[in-house]
Amino acid sequence: MFEEVPLDRSLRIGLDALDLSDATDVQKLAVHAAMQGGDVLVSAETGSGKTLAYLIPLSQKILAATASKQSGTLALILVPTRELARQVLKQCRQLLAKSPVLAQAITGGADFKYQKSVLRKDPQILVATPGRLLEHCEKGSADLSALQTLVLDEADRMLDMGFREDVLKIADFCATEKQVLMLSATLSHRGVGAIAEILLRSPQTITVGQVRQAHSSITHQLILADSQEHKDKVLIALLKQGGFQRALVFANKRNTATRLANLLQYHDLRCASLHGEMSTEDRKKVMHQFHDSKIDIVCASDLAARGLDVPGIDLVVNFDLPRSGDDYLHRTGRTGRAGAKGLAISLVSAVEWNLSISIERYLTLSFERRSLPGLKAKYNGPKKLKSSGKAAGGKKKTSKMPAAKSKTRARNQKNIGKRRSGPKGKPTPVNDGFAPLMKKKPRD
Repeated sequence: MFEEVPLDRSLRIGLDALDLSDATDVQKLAVHAAMQGGDVLVSAETGSGKTLAYLIPLSQKILAATASKQSGTLALILVPTRELARQVLKQCRQLLAKSPVLAQAITGGADFKYQKSVLRKDPQILVATPGRLLEHCEKGSADLSALQTLVLDEADRMLDMGFREDVLKIADFCATEKQVLMLSATLSHRGVGAIAEILLRSPQTITVGQVRQAHSSITHQLILADSQEHKDKVLIALLKQGGFQRALVFANKRNTATRLANLLQYHDLRCASLHGEMSTEDRKKVMHQFHDSKIDIVCASDLAARGLDVPGIDLVVNFDLPRSGDDYLHRTGRTGRAGAKGLAISLVSAVEWNLSISIERYLTLSFERRSLPGLKAKYNGPKKLKSSGKAAGGKKKTSKMPAAKSKTRARNQKNIGKRRSGPKGKPTPVNDGFAPLMKKKPRD
Protein backbone atom coordinates (compact mmCIF):
# COMPACT_ATOMS: atom_id res chain seq x y z
CA MET A 1 0.00 0.00 0.00
CA PHE A 2 2.82 2.43 0.89
CA GLU A 3 4.22 2.02 -2.64
CA GLU A 4 1.07 3.69 -3.96
CA VAL A 5 1.44 6.75 -1.70
CA PRO A 6 3.74 9.57 -2.88
CA LEU A 7 6.37 9.63 -0.14
CA ASP A 8 9.77 11.22 0.25
CA ARG A 9 12.70 8.87 -0.41
CA SER A 10 13.94 9.18 3.20
CA LEU A 11 10.52 8.06 4.45
CA ARG A 12 10.59 4.99 2.22
CA ILE A 13 14.02 4.07 3.57
CA GLY A 14 12.65 4.48 7.11
CA LEU A 15 9.66 2.26 6.36
CA ASP A 16 11.94 -0.40 4.88
CA ALA A 17 14.10 -0.28 8.03
CA LEU A 18 10.97 -0.83 10.15
CA ASP A 19 10.39 -4.00 8.11
CA LEU A 20 6.69 -3.39 7.51
CA SER A 21 5.49 -5.99 5.03
CA ASP A 22 2.04 -4.46 4.65
CA ALA A 23 -0.04 -1.60 6.02
CA THR A 24 -2.65 -2.32 8.68
CA ASP A 25 -6.31 -1.49 8.06
CA VAL A 26 -6.17 1.75 10.02
CA GLN A 27 -2.99 2.81 8.20
CA LYS A 28 -4.55 2.19 4.81
CA LEU A 29 -7.50 4.42 5.65
CA ALA A 30 -5.97 7.08 7.91
CA VAL A 31 -2.81 7.79 5.88
CA HIS A 32 -4.84 8.42 2.73
CA ALA A 33 -7.35 10.61 4.60
CA ALA A 34 -4.70 12.64 6.44
CA MET A 35 -2.67 13.29 3.30
CA GLN A 36 -5.69 15.02 1.77
CA GLY A 37 -5.16 17.77 4.35
CA GLY A 38 -8.46 17.68 6.24
CA ASP A 39 -9.10 16.95 9.92
CA VAL A 40 -9.44 13.26 10.80
CA LEU A 41 -11.05 11.44 13.72
CA VAL A 42 -9.73 7.87 14.05
CA SER A 43 -11.03 5.02 16.18
CA ALA A 44 -9.25 1.66 16.13
CA GLU A 45 -8.31 -1.02 18.61
CA THR A 46 -5.03 -0.82 20.49
CA GLY A 47 -2.09 -2.33 18.64
CA SER A 48 -3.54 -1.66 15.19
CA GLY A 49 -0.73 0.69 14.09
CA LYS A 50 -2.29 4.09 14.80
CA THR A 51 1.08 5.74 15.55
CA LEU A 52 2.43 5.27 12.03
CA ALA A 53 -0.98 6.19 10.66
CA TYR A 54 -0.33 9.81 11.71
CA LEU A 55 3.49 9.89 11.66
CA ILE A 56 3.68 9.10 7.94
CA PRO A 57 1.40 11.93 6.67
CA LEU A 58 2.71 14.61 9.04
CA SER A 59 6.32 13.71 8.20
CA GLN A 60 5.60 13.82 4.47
CA LYS A 61 4.01 17.25 4.86
CA ILE A 62 7.13 18.58 6.62
CA LEU A 63 9.52 17.07 4.05
CA ALA A 64 7.46 18.43 1.17
CA ALA A 65 7.30 21.96 2.60
CA THR A 66 9.68 24.65 1.39
CA ALA A 67 9.79 26.39 4.77
CA SER A 68 13.09 26.97 6.51
CA LYS A 69 14.28 24.49 9.11
CA GLN A 70 14.28 27.31 11.65
CA SER A 71 10.57 28.08 11.26
CA GLY A 72 9.58 26.59 14.61
CA THR A 73 7.64 23.46 15.42
CA LEU A 74 5.62 22.18 12.47
CA ALA A 75 3.98 19.12 14.03
CA LEU A 76 2.87 18.65 17.64
CA ILE A 77 1.85 15.25 19.04
CA LEU A 78 0.12 15.43 22.43
CA VAL A 79 0.05 12.21 24.48
CA PRO A 80 -1.19 11.49 28.01
CA THR A 81 1.89 9.86 29.57
CA ARG A 82 5.68 10.14 29.53
CA GLU A 83 6.05 6.48 28.58
CA LEU A 84 3.88 6.92 25.49
CA ALA A 85 5.80 10.10 24.58
CA ARG A 86 9.11 8.22 24.64
CA GLN A 87 7.64 5.39 22.60
CA VAL A 88 6.21 7.72 19.93
CA LEU A 89 9.50 9.65 19.78
CA LYS A 90 11.45 6.42 19.26
CA GLN A 91 9.20 5.32 16.38
CA CYS A 92 9.32 8.82 14.88
CA ARG A 93 13.12 8.88 14.91
CA GLN A 94 13.28 5.40 13.37
CA LEU A 95 10.99 6.53 10.56
CA LEU A 96 12.96 9.75 9.95
CA ALA A 97 16.46 8.34 10.53
CA LYS A 98 17.59 9.22 6.98
CA SER A 99 15.92 12.64 6.86
CA PRO A 100 17.02 16.07 8.17
CA VAL A 101 13.86 16.39 10.31
CA LEU A 102 14.52 16.84 14.04
CA ALA A 103 12.11 15.29 16.59
CA GLN A 104 12.18 15.91 20.34
CA ALA A 105 10.03 15.13 23.39
CA ILE A 106 8.93 17.46 26.19
CA THR A 107 7.43 15.76 29.25
CA GLY A 108 7.02 16.38 32.95
CA GLY A 109 9.66 15.20 35.39
CA ALA A 110 12.61 16.49 33.30
CA ASP A 111 14.74 19.60 33.87
CA PHE A 112 12.89 22.71 32.65
CA LYS A 113 16.03 24.66 31.66
CA TYR A 114 17.35 21.74 29.64
CA GLN A 115 14.02 21.51 27.82
CA LYS A 116 14.24 25.22 26.99
CA SER A 117 17.60 24.58 25.32
CA VAL A 118 16.01 21.70 23.36
CA LEU A 119 13.19 23.96 22.18
CA ARG A 120 15.68 26.65 21.06
CA LYS A 121 16.88 24.17 18.41
CA ASP A 122 13.42 24.44 16.78
CA PRO A 123 12.56 20.73 16.42
CA GLN A 124 10.12 20.31 13.54
CA ILE A 125 8.29 17.51 15.37
CA LEU A 126 7.49 17.78 19.05
CA VAL A 127 6.04 14.95 21.16
CA ALA A 128 4.75 16.26 24.49
CA THR A 129 2.55 15.77 27.51
CA PRO A 130 0.05 18.66 27.91
CA GLY A 131 0.98 19.92 31.38
CA ARG A 132 4.67 20.55 30.78
CA LEU A 133 4.22 21.89 27.24
CA LEU A 134 1.66 24.44 28.47
CA GLU A 135 4.27 25.75 30.93
CA HIS A 136 6.71 26.30 28.05
CA CYS A 137 4.00 27.97 25.94
CA GLU A 138 3.06 30.38 28.74
CA LYS A 139 6.73 31.26 29.38
CA GLY A 140 7.43 31.78 25.69
CA SER A 141 9.97 28.99 25.26
CA ALA A 142 7.79 26.97 22.83
CA ASP A 143 6.92 28.42 19.41
CA LEU A 144 3.79 26.88 17.85
CA SER A 145 2.87 29.81 15.61
CA ALA A 146 3.85 27.96 12.41
CA LEU A 147 2.30 24.62 13.37
CA GLN A 148 0.97 22.58 10.44
CA THR A 149 -0.37 19.48 12.23
CA LEU A 150 -1.75 18.90 15.73
CA VAL A 151 -2.18 15.28 16.82
CA LEU A 152 -4.14 14.22 19.91
CA ASP A 153 -3.13 10.62 20.57
CA GLU A 154 -5.15 8.65 23.14
CA ALA A 155 -7.53 11.61 23.35
CA ASP A 156 -9.97 9.99 25.77
CA ARG A 157 -7.16 9.10 28.16
CA MET A 158 -5.98 12.73 28.21
CA LEU A 159 -9.49 13.80 29.14
CA ASP A 160 -9.69 11.17 31.88
CA MET A 161 -6.45 12.53 33.32
CA GLY A 162 -7.87 16.05 33.48
CA PHE A 163 -5.94 17.58 30.56
CA ARG A 164 -8.97 19.07 28.75
CA GLU A 165 -8.26 22.71 29.66
CA ASP A 166 -4.53 22.30 29.04
CA VAL A 167 -5.17 20.89 25.55
CA LEU A 168 -7.52 23.77 24.67
CA LYS A 169 -5.03 26.36 25.96
CA ILE A 170 -2.21 24.77 23.94
CA ALA A 171 -4.45 24.84 20.84
CA ASP A 172 -4.80 28.63 21.32
CA PHE A 173 -1.00 28.96 21.03
CA CYS A 174 -1.02 27.05 17.72
CA ALA A 175 -1.45 28.44 14.23
CA THR A 176 -5.08 29.01 13.28
CA GLU A 177 -4.85 27.13 9.98
CA LYS A 178 -3.68 23.69 11.03
CA GLN A 179 -4.69 20.10 10.45
CA VAL A 180 -5.95 18.25 13.54
CA LEU A 181 -5.79 14.48 13.87
CA MET A 182 -7.53 12.91 16.87
CA LEU A 183 -6.92 9.23 17.63
CA SER A 184 -7.87 6.74 20.29
CA ALA A 185 -8.93 3.17 20.79
CA THR A 186 -12.16 4.59 22.27
CA LEU A 187 -13.90 7.65 20.85
CA SER A 188 -17.20 7.00 22.61
CA HIS A 189 -15.90 8.92 25.63
CA ARG A 190 -18.40 11.58 26.66
CA GLY A 191 -15.81 14.39 26.44
CA VAL A 192 -14.19 13.44 23.13
CA GLY A 193 -17.14 14.59 21.03
CA ALA A 194 -17.21 17.95 22.81
CA ILE A 195 -13.50 18.67 22.33
CA ALA A 196 -13.68 17.44 18.72
CA GLU A 197 -16.38 20.04 18.01
CA ILE A 198 -14.08 22.77 19.32
CA LEU A 199 -10.82 21.75 17.61
CA LEU A 200 -11.80 19.83 14.45
CA ARG A 201 -13.47 21.24 11.34
CA SER A 202 -15.74 18.85 9.42
CA PRO A 203 -13.53 15.86 10.26
CA GLN A 204 -13.50 12.62 8.32
CA THR A 205 -14.30 9.83 10.79
CA ILE A 206 -12.52 6.50 10.42
CA THR A 207 -13.56 3.51 12.50
CA VAL A 208 -11.73 0.21 12.15
CA GLY A 209 -13.54 -2.64 13.92
CA GLN A 210 -16.13 -2.18 16.61
CA VAL A 211 -15.19 0.22 19.37
CA ARG A 212 -16.47 -2.09 22.08
CA GLN A 213 -14.96 -5.28 20.77
CA ALA A 214 -12.34 -7.46 22.44
CA HIS A 215 -9.17 -8.10 20.47
CA SER A 216 -9.64 -11.09 18.22
CA SER A 217 -6.02 -12.22 18.62
CA ILE A 218 -6.28 -12.55 22.43
CA THR A 219 -7.57 -15.50 24.48
CA HIS A 220 -9.53 -14.27 27.50
CA GLN A 221 -9.52 -16.47 30.61
CA LEU A 222 -10.94 -16.17 34.13
CA ILE A 223 -9.68 -17.80 37.34
CA LEU A 224 -11.92 -17.62 40.42
CA ALA A 225 -10.28 -16.78 43.75
CA ASP A 226 -11.42 -16.90 47.37
CA SER A 227 -9.37 -14.01 48.78
CA GLN A 228 -6.37 -11.76 48.21
CA GLU A 229 -4.10 -14.42 49.72
CA HIS A 230 -5.53 -16.97 47.31
CA LYS A 231 -4.94 -14.56 44.41
CA ASP A 232 -1.31 -14.18 45.53
CA LYS A 233 -0.78 -17.95 45.42
CA VAL A 234 -2.48 -18.26 42.03
CA LEU A 235 -0.39 -15.42 40.57
CA ILE A 236 2.89 -16.93 41.79
CA ALA A 237 1.99 -20.39 40.46
CA LEU A 238 0.79 -18.95 37.16
CA LEU A 239 3.99 -16.99 36.52
CA LYS A 240 6.28 -19.77 37.72
CA GLN A 241 4.78 -22.02 35.04
CA GLY A 242 6.46 -19.80 32.47
CA GLY A 243 5.45 -20.14 28.84
CA PHE A 244 5.64 -16.39 28.18
CA GLN A 245 8.31 -13.98 26.98
CA ARG A 246 7.08 -10.91 28.86
CA ALA A 247 4.12 -10.44 31.20
CA LEU A 248 2.22 -7.45 32.58
CA VAL A 249 0.35 -7.74 35.89
CA PHE A 250 -2.23 -5.00 36.47
CA ALA A 251 -3.50 -3.75 39.82
CA ASN A 252 -5.99 -0.99 40.57
CA LYS A 253 -3.78 0.68 43.20
CA ARG A 254 -0.16 1.77 43.12
CA ASN A 255 0.67 0.20 46.48
CA THR A 256 -0.78 -3.12 45.27
CA ALA A 257 1.49 -3.02 42.21
CA THR A 258 4.51 -2.42 44.47
CA ARG A 259 3.47 -5.18 46.88
CA LEU A 260 3.04 -7.69 44.07
CA ALA A 261 6.43 -6.83 42.56
CA ASN A 262 8.10 -7.39 45.93
CA LEU A 263 6.19 -10.66 46.39
CA LEU A 264 7.25 -12.00 42.99
CA GLN A 265 10.87 -10.93 43.54
CA TYR A 266 10.82 -12.85 46.82
CA HIS A 267 9.84 -15.95 44.81
CA ASP A 268 12.83 -15.50 42.48
CA LEU A 269 10.92 -14.02 39.56
CA ARG A 270 12.53 -11.18 37.59
CA CYS A 271 10.02 -8.44 38.23
CA ALA A 272 9.63 -4.67 38.80
CA SER A 273 6.78 -2.26 39.48
CA LEU A 274 5.61 0.70 37.38
CA HIS A 275 3.25 3.43 38.59
CA GLY A 276 2.73 7.19 38.60
CA GLU A 277 4.42 7.91 41.94
CA MET A 278 7.79 6.78 40.57
CA SER A 279 10.28 9.34 39.26
CA THR A 280 10.81 9.70 35.52
CA GLU A 281 14.26 8.13 35.75
CA ASP A 282 12.96 5.11 37.66
CA ARG A 283 10.15 4.61 35.16
CA LYS A 284 12.63 4.86 32.26
CA LYS A 285 14.88 2.32 33.94
CA VAL A 286 12.04 -0.19 34.37
CA MET A 287 10.94 0.19 30.74
CA HIS A 288 14.50 -0.23 29.46
CA GLN A 289 14.96 -3.36 31.59
CA PHE A 290 11.65 -4.73 30.35
CA HIS A 291 12.47 -3.99 26.72
CA ASP A 292 15.98 -5.48 27.04
CA SER A 293 14.65 -8.65 28.77
CA LYS A 294 16.52 -7.93 31.99
CA ILE A 295 13.17 -8.38 33.70
CA ASP A 296 10.29 -10.56 32.48
CA ILE A 297 7.37 -9.21 34.53
CA VAL A 298 6.12 -5.70 35.28
CA CYS A 299 3.45 -5.12 37.95
CA ALA A 300 1.72 -1.90 36.97
CA SER A 301 -1.10 0.45 37.72
CA ASP A 302 -3.25 1.68 34.82
CA LEU A 303 -0.37 3.99 33.90
CA ALA A 304 0.85 1.19 31.60
CA ALA A 305 -2.58 0.38 30.18
CA ARG A 306 -2.48 2.93 27.35
CA GLY A 307 -0.14 3.29 24.44
CA LEU A 308 2.81 1.19 25.61
CA ASP A 309 4.11 -1.05 22.87
CA VAL A 310 6.83 -3.43 24.05
CA PRO A 311 7.43 -6.36 21.68
CA GLY A 312 6.90 -9.84 23.09
CA ILE A 313 4.26 -9.13 25.76
CA ASP A 314 2.26 -12.32 25.41
CA LEU A 315 0.62 -12.45 28.84
CA VAL A 316 -1.52 -9.90 30.70
CA VAL A 317 -2.82 -10.72 34.18
CA ASN A 318 -5.53 -8.64 35.85
CA PHE A 319 -4.80 -9.21 39.54
CA ASP A 320 -7.56 -6.67 40.20
CA LEU A 321 -10.37 -6.61 37.68
CA PRO A 322 -10.44 -3.20 35.91
CA ARG A 323 -13.29 -0.87 36.78
CA SER A 324 -14.79 -0.75 33.27
CA GLY A 325 -14.91 -2.56 29.96
CA ASP A 326 -12.89 0.20 28.27
CA ASP A 327 -10.12 -0.15 30.86
CA TYR A 328 -10.14 -3.92 30.29
CA LEU A 329 -9.82 -3.31 26.57
CA HIS A 330 -6.79 -1.08 27.01
CA ARG A 331 -5.06 -3.29 29.56
CA THR A 332 -5.37 -6.44 27.51
CA GLY A 333 -4.41 -4.50 24.38
CA ARG A 334 -0.79 -4.59 25.59
CA THR A 335 -0.66 -8.14 24.20
CA GLY A 336 -1.79 -9.60 20.89
CA ARG A 337 -0.47 -6.59 18.99
CA ALA A 338 0.05 -6.38 15.23
CA GLY A 339 -1.48 -9.81 14.63
CA ALA A 340 0.50 -11.67 17.33
CA LYS A 341 -1.32 -14.03 19.70
CA GLY A 342 -1.83 -13.08 23.35
CA LEU A 343 -3.33 -14.37 26.58
CA ALA A 344 -5.28 -12.29 29.12
CA ILE A 345 -6.10 -13.85 32.52
CA SER A 346 -8.32 -12.17 35.12
CA LEU A 347 -8.37 -13.23 38.78
CA VAL A 348 -11.93 -12.76 40.03
CA SER A 349 -13.17 -12.92 43.62
CA ALA A 350 -16.79 -13.03 44.79
CA VAL A 351 -17.03 -9.24 45.08
CA GLU A 352 -15.81 -8.88 41.47
CA TRP A 353 -18.26 -11.36 39.94
CA ASN A 354 -20.85 -8.80 38.82
CA LEU A 355 -18.11 -6.59 37.35
CA SER A 356 -16.77 -9.51 35.31
CA ILE A 357 -20.28 -10.13 33.92
CA SER A 358 -20.60 -6.43 33.02
CA ILE A 359 -17.29 -6.52 31.14
CA GLU A 360 -18.35 -9.66 29.26
CA ARG A 361 -21.61 -8.07 28.17
CA TYR A 362 -20.01 -4.71 27.32
CA LEU A 363 -17.34 -6.27 25.10
CA THR A 364 -19.49 -9.17 23.88
CA LEU A 365 -16.94 -11.77 24.92
CA SER A 366 -17.07 -14.90 27.04
CA PHE A 367 -14.35 -15.65 29.59
CA GLU A 368 -12.90 -19.13 29.38
CA ARG A 369 -12.97 -20.66 32.89
CA ARG A 370 -9.66 -21.97 34.19
CA SER A 371 -8.16 -23.24 37.46
CA LEU A 372 -4.68 -24.29 38.55
CA PRO A 373 -3.98 -27.76 40.01
CA GLY A 374 -4.11 -27.62 43.81
CA LEU A 375 -5.36 -24.02 43.82
CA LYS A 376 -8.98 -24.40 42.76
CA ALA A 377 -11.17 -21.90 44.57
CA LYS A 378 -13.91 -22.97 46.94
CA TYR A 379 -15.97 -20.15 45.47
CA ASN A 380 -17.57 -21.36 42.26
CA GLY A 381 -19.79 -18.40 41.47
CA PRO A 382 -23.08 -17.16 42.98
CA LYS A 383 -25.66 -19.74 44.05
CA LYS A 384 -28.44 -17.77 42.40
CA LEU A 385 -28.09 -15.84 39.14
CA LYS A 386 -30.17 -13.19 37.44
CA SER A 387 -30.97 -13.53 33.76
CA SER A 388 -28.04 -11.19 33.10
CA GLY A 389 -25.66 -13.60 34.80
CA LYS A 390 -25.09 -11.36 37.79
CA ALA A 391 -25.53 -12.56 41.35
CA ALA A 392 -29.13 -12.53 42.57
CA GLY A 393 -29.29 -11.04 46.03
CA GLY A 394 -31.80 -12.57 48.47
CA LYS A 395 -34.60 -10.46 49.89
CA LYS A 396 -33.67 -8.84 53.14
CA LYS A 397 -35.79 -10.10 56.04
CA THR A 398 -37.48 -7.31 57.95
CA SER A 399 -37.15 -8.26 61.60
CA LYS A 400 -39.84 -7.00 63.95
CA MET A 401 -38.17 -5.12 66.73
CA PRO A 402 -39.74 -5.57 70.18
CA ALA A 403 -41.29 -2.48 71.70
CA ALA A 404 -38.87 -0.54 73.79
CA LYS A 405 -39.29 -1.26 77.51
CA SER A 406 -39.73 1.67 79.81
CA LYS A 407 -37.07 1.98 82.43
CA THR A 408 -38.43 0.86 85.80
CA ARG A 409 -36.88 0.42 89.21
CA ALA A 410 -37.56 -2.55 91.43
CA ARG A 411 -38.25 -0.31 94.42
CA ASN A 412 -41.04 1.35 92.46
CA GLN A 413 -42.61 -1.99 91.55
CA LYS A 414 -42.71 -3.91 94.89
CA ASN A 415 -45.41 -1.76 96.58
CA ILE A 416 -47.69 -1.33 93.58
CA GLY A 417 -51.35 -1.83 94.67
CA LYS A 418 -50.56 -1.44 98.40
CA ARG A 419 -51.89 1.47 100.42
CA ARG A 420 -49.17 3.65 101.81
CA SER A 421 -49.24 4.05 105.59
CA GLY A 422 -48.47 7.13 107.61
CA PRO A 423 -46.67 7.37 110.97
CA LYS A 424 -47.48 4.75 113.64
CA GLY A 425 -49.42 2.62 111.17
CA LYS A 426 -52.08 5.23 110.54
CA PRO A 427 -53.25 5.49 106.93
CA THR A 428 -51.89 8.45 105.03
CA PRO A 429 -54.61 11.02 104.57
CA VAL A 430 -55.55 11.70 100.99
CA ASN A 431 -54.83 15.29 99.98
CA ASP A 432 -57.70 16.20 97.70
CA GLY A 433 -56.96 19.93 97.81
CA PHE A 434 -59.66 20.76 100.37
CA ALA A 435 -57.96 19.57 103.57
CA PRO A 436 -56.65 22.26 105.96
CA LEU A 437 -52.98 23.10 105.87
CA MET A 438 -50.89 21.12 108.34
CA LYS A 439 -48.30 22.77 110.50
CA LYS A 440 -44.81 21.42 110.41
CA LYS A 441 -43.53 20.09 113.72
CA PRO A 442 -40.70 22.19 115.04
CA ARG A 443 -37.31 20.51 115.07
CA ASP A 444 -35.76 19.69 118.41
